[in-house]
Amino acid sequence: MKITRILSLLLIIIFAASCGSKKKVVTRKDNVEIDNKGEKNRETPAEVVDDVKEEMPRNSYHYRVEDYIRDYAPIAQEEMKLYKIPASITLAQGILESGAGNGDLTRRANNHFGIKCHDWNGEKVYHDDDRKGECFRKYKHAKYSYRDHSLFLSGRGRYSELFDLDIDDYKGWAKGLRKAGYATDRRYPDKLIDLIERYELYKFDDDVTNRPAPRYTAQPKKGSETHQVQKGDTLYSISKKYNTSVEEIKEMNGLRSNNISIGQILSIK
Repeated sequence: MKITRILSLLLIIIFAASCGSKKKVVTRKDNVEIDNKGEKNRETPAEVVDDVKEEMPRNSYHYRVEDYIRDYAPIAQEEMKLYKIPASITLAQGILESGAGNGDLTRRANNHFGIKCHDWNGEKVYHDDDRKGECFRKYKHAKYSYRDHSLFLSGRGRYSELFDLDIDDYKGWAKGLRKAGYATDRRYPDKLIDLIERYELYKFDDDVTNRPAPRYTAQPKKGSETHQVQKGDTLYSISKKYNTSVEEIKEMNGLRSNNISIGQILSIK
């Protein structure tokens, strides 16, 4: 009888042990079952989630443009001092022509302005543009592309009228480049001006000339009054002050964004 009881106890112990090894361990959080087996069920710390949220937008075009400006603004300003081409124009063209530094031609050849091989004895690359397999200039460093851009504009007679403009007249330069045949796109001047005003590239001109001035200032329109932007002003606060709307102010002044500068004169309906 004792032997029978001992055998029964042993069988119960063995059975319990085998069941325990197969049992799934679960925890509960907010009444949701979570299988703890494996890496995939580990919680992501809040700070890691925040870091991911911060990093994801860095791939956006806006951030690429800001990175481009930070990297190449000093070069554009140096070219402005030497060749009298507005740094804002050079930067805007570089952003537009190079895809903010991420275009295929720029990555392969450090060619930021799409300058082709005319009268060029240096290295070359071939790239599909207006026609398949066109020849483009290749540079060892981006700064040489910027210098070639300056030489290209200053050394060709068709661009000579641009150098009669004020050195910081970016609107005149944008329109004059297209008129002189630099680009066939009818919207090319608007694209340059939009980049300059959206990212306030005119500030780099002001740093060189030492004569800061308000930009893209609209002329007062008939039946309107003007407001000079003060520190702390926003389009929203101005709209409330004059009992109008942000959109009406933007339309009145030809603004494409909500960016305004201290000293800027706005027309108010």
